[in-house]
Amino acid sequence: MPELIAPTARVHASFLAAMDELRAEGRDSTSETTVGSELTEYGDIWHDPGVFADYMARLRTDARETAPPARGVVPMTTLWYVDGDTYLGRLAIRHRLDDFLREYGGHIGYGVRASVRRRGHGTAMLRAALPHARTLGLDSLLVTCDTDNVGSRKVIEACGGLLEDERGGKLRYWICTEG
Repeated sequence: MPELIAPTARVHASFLAAMDELRAEGRDSTSETTVGSELTEYGDIWHDPGVFADYMARLRTDARETAPPARGVVPMTTLWYVDGDTYLGRLAIRHRLDDFLREYGGHIGYGVRASVRRRGHGTAMLRAALPHARTLGLDSLLVTCDTDNVGSRKVIEACGGLLEDERGGKLRYWICTEG
């Protein structure tokens, strides 16, 4: 049964395969996304268990409120969606919004690996994140998607997203974490 968990070395091999799928889609050339930046930085070295352990430690550091996040963004909790030892996707909960996130990025960023899309994992993953967000003190979440991303729009709406508006090519939805 798939579940949302803290990053773990248990899924290292499957994680690498998922990143290869994203790289094949050209995501490593899109450094304006978190996964694009990570593929650029780690794509050729993630296979090393020590580097992978350092990467997971960096993700944990990013979630700490008491220290500046490693990548100069607001604190964010990264969770992985896995089924046993199989990595299915990732989700990041940003603990608060800065100006950019308020307009375009939102509280949540998520992605499902290419080979398992269109099976309900995105909806299940986002729905499972709502209690995690609530424990961070977030009563409602801004979740955005590109205007042409029909799949993501359906995921957000299935999780209770209410459309507020469109800005800069992004649809902006609010989701209540009480549920």
